[in-house]
Amino acid sequence: MTNRINTQESRARQDIVVVGAGYVGLSLAVLFARDHVVTVMDIDAERVCKINSRVAPIADRELERCLATSELSLTATTNTQQALKRAHFIVVATPTDYDADSNRFDTSSVDEVVSEAIRVNPTALIIIKSTVPVGYTAALQSRFTTNRIIFSPEFLREGHALHDNLHPSRIIVGDESADSGGFAGLLSGAAEKRQVESILMSSTEAEAVKLFANTYLAMRVSFFNELDSYALARGLDTRNIIEGVCLDGRIGTGYNNPSFGYGGYCLPKDTKQLLAEYEQIPQTLIKAVVSSNVTRKDFVAEEILKRQPKVVGFYRLAMKDGSDNFRSSAIQGVMKRIKAKGICVVVYEPMLKAKTFFGSQVSSSLDEFKSTADLIVANRQTTDLCDVADKVFSRDVYREN
Repeated sequence: MTNRINTQESRARQDIVVVGAGYVGLSLAVLFARDHVVTVMDIDAERVCKINSRVAPIADRELERCLATSELSLTATTNTQQALKRAHFIVVATPTDYDADSNRFDTSSVDEVVSEAIRVNPTALIIIKSTVPVGYTAALQSRFTTNRIIFSPEFLREGHALHDNLHPSRIIVGDESADSGGFAGLLSGAAEKRQVESILMSSTEAEAVKLFANTYLAMRVSFFNELDSYALARGLDTRNIIEGVCLDGRIGTGYNNPSFGYGGYCLPKDTKQLLAEYEQIPQTLIKAVVSSNVTRKDFVAEEILKRQPKVVGFYRLAMKDGSDNFRSSAIQGVMKRIKAKGICVVVYEPMLKAKTFFGSQVSSSLDEFKSTADLIVANRQTTDLCDVADKVFSRDVYREN
């Protein structure tokens, strides 16, 4: 049974350690550092140096601004033990990529951090923010014979991580103890949004919330992408259909802009992990969400090939505007399919320093890129391409992320 609580906002100054300075960890560190003493740990010395110089190592405008201009009690370090010893709360936000061989998340980085934290500081509350398989936290509690390890999911958008921590949709913390309620109070106390609904539940249920929430978002992306595939194949206006569908209040207007597929840090790996969780449970929909993303990229590639281009230009590899993340971006999947057909590919991505990307030329000049390509593929429309709009292929209807 879930426990909805009115969290008592924590005003006492706490020592908090955040392990992992990616967009989840760093946004939490900056959030807490406005009122508490925070140490953020990362194995990347260059990233640590940037944070100590108040330069954000990730693309997030609000985080960049807050880090540079706010008064923060924040220190970054690569020294694990020294930081862990004095912490009241240890937040683990290390990456857990999906391992196709084991058919589950690779949680080795979380394992190592938790093991070290328990050894150095057994009284601290350890909060796992990394996305993990369902039942993982309970297994750690059993392994270390402690109830000082809990799971709390994050619900953050790339490029808006600090904003989403300041204005959370909800706060969910695993375990119904007073200490778990105290951590929920830290989150709500640091938020600018008032009256955030906070729910305490078991860590196993909280782990399931994370995977089901992201899989639902992936399902919604896939639905509108397949709607767009249908409209494109039948010569219909995608936008008219979407707007007619979404005016139903039960459906709503969010997350309905077609793309080349879902990608990024979370949705591809989280949907695959949830599918793996159904190993002994009948399902059809979850598998369809995963396979739909492959089908969409196949369809988009075929539509591009129908235009018989000689040189295809791929404009930006990042998932969306304001992001510096190339990981699992859908446009890369389309590019691989085009290259497999022997079509010449050129890339425009200002964040790439190399002259080639997987064997394709990277153009540092936008003008040169536009003149070289006879068809330009863009996951999102941009004013950069207005002068060559007649040769741009994009499924972006609303010109938004």
